[in-house]
Amino acid sequence: MPAAAIVTLILATLIIAAAALGLIRVILHLVAIRRSLDALDGGVQAIVTRTSTVPTVLPSVNASLAPVRDFAASIPEE
Repeated sequence: MPAAAIVTLILATLIIAAAALGLIRVILHLVAIRRSLDALDGGVQAIVTRTSTVPTVLPSVNASLAPVRDFAASIPEE
């Protein structure tokens, strides 16, 4: 086998190995991003559950503020 063919095979092997290493790094970064997004989704779900009571409490808050609203409406504007 001529020396040029051996050098070509070695260079091709190095290029393929570098590309494979780059793809492995991309895969590892994507796995880390997926873990972060899964954790973020859990945090968002916690926020959703903690704020879900606001619409059910709102009518009672409005009802308890009715005297204040009526008093404010009775004050004459200047």
